[in-house]
Amino acid sequence: MRLAFSTVAFPTWTLPRIAEQARDWGFEGIELRTFGHGSTALACDPALTAPAKARGLLASAGLQPCCLATSARFDDPVTPPVIGHLFDQEREVRAARSAVDLAVELECPFVRVFGFEIISGESRASALARIGGRLAKVADHCRNSGVRVLVENGGSFARSSDLSELLDRVEGPLVAASFCPGVARQAGEDFSDAINVLGDRLQVVKLRDFSHGEPCAIGVGDQHCEGDVRALARAGYSAWVVVEHDRMWLQSGADAATVVRDAAASVHAWSRGVVRV
Repeated sequence: MRLAFSTVAFPTWTLPRIAEQARDWGFEGIELRTFGHGSTALACDPALTAPAKARGLLASAGLQPCCLATSARFDDPVTPPVIGHLFDQEREVRAARSAVDLAVELECPFVRVFGFEIISGESRASALARIGGRLAKVADHCRNSGVRVLVENGGSFARSSDLSELLDRVEGPLVAASFCPGVARQAGEDFSDAINVLGDRLQVVKLRDFSHGEPCAIGVGDQHCEGDVRALARAGYSAWVVVEHDRMWLQSGADAATVVRDAAASVHAWSRGVVRV
């Protein structure tokens, strides 16, 4: 497996600082969180930097951009629930397509999006057609680009079987999965089962840990991180594991630099000596 971390851990750090620390801590890649052109929510948002410069910064540190993570989700209803309120049905599709274009310039292989919720009272078949149709439009934009779309589990698609059902709406290899074991566990799914269900579609695994509902160091909380990493090692998983510490949305909590730095050593130690099945 290959190790990266998400830039949500360091909202005030610049991209040069991110690259320098990632190299020093022993990471191979970076998941670049983006809010799109014009946003200043993250000092290291790649949309704020010329793509060639961003590529050079990472390359000079021996790093790869493993994924461009967006907030795009495709569950806006077709019929607005409030009379007189209009939805821009293509807004999130356009945002995801724009992220694909940026990923091409960054030479980043994946763009992360979400499904997300099936609306109350809507049939599952109708929701899958709507959400899957929008996902297919983004996947079609990826053709011949070298970029693939990753749908991350959550909402109505928290378990691997639910996520696979959505991925199946798009023909071909242009969509795959980003998967957070903790999200699936809350929905009653064991991560070992998810690994088997997703198979080669599993391209990014999100590693997060919590103690009493608060983010904490990887491996000291209640999210079974060590067991999840060992399950990946036994399965011969060779794609990305991304350490995600949500410091961006926290007012306080564990020191992000310590959490991310120590996670690298922990994940490498857990994956060593595991007998593959």
